[in-house]
Amino acid sequence: MDDMQRRAFIKGAAIGTLAFTVGGVEVFLTPRLARAQNLPLRTLNPDQAATLDAMGEALVPGAKDAGITHFVDQQLSIPAEDALLEARIMNVRPPFANFYRAALGAVDGASQAKYGGRGFAQLAAAEQHDFIDLMRQNKLENWKGPGSGFVYFLLRSDAVDVVYGTMDGYAHLGVPYQAHIAPTTSW
Repeated sequence: MDDMQRRAFIKGAAIGTLAFTVGGVEVFLTPRLARAQNLPLRTLNPDQAATLDAMGEALVPGAKDAGITHFVDQQLSIPAEDALLEARIMNVRPPFANFYRAALGAVDGASQAKYGGRGFAQLAAAEQHDFIDLMRQNKLENWKGPGSGFVYFLLRSDAVDVVYGTMDGYAHLGVPYQAHIAPTTSW
């Protein structure tokens, strides 16, 4: 990434926009706008996307509309060292797409085993919350993938980031957003 592209990326990230491809051209959009425009995903398949949308929404209400799936998918398509995913912070080994595919597959596999063949996205809200409670505690039978408590933590963190880590999210919480806070004293 050359210096000009990096500056544009950093400026966009500071206001909550990311680079998405629209008609072969990279444009800066929020994950919410990318979802609203139904932009095609680069990395996740439709089943993985449905699971991530349902999981994100169950963990943090508003995550689906905020574009959790477009956020994660876009982040999976860029160099690992530039990703804003909690997986990078928690030292998940790149490529992160492998982790997310395994995690979402484990969610659906355990859900299907527990609920008679229904994937997580097909569960009623109460079932989703019961499932997540067991997942959080590492008490799901038939879990085959990265540790369920760790998956819970990472997906929840990504959902929180996409809902509340934006200017809209700060406004919703009543917190003034400042991309840069100047020091109040000089040393």
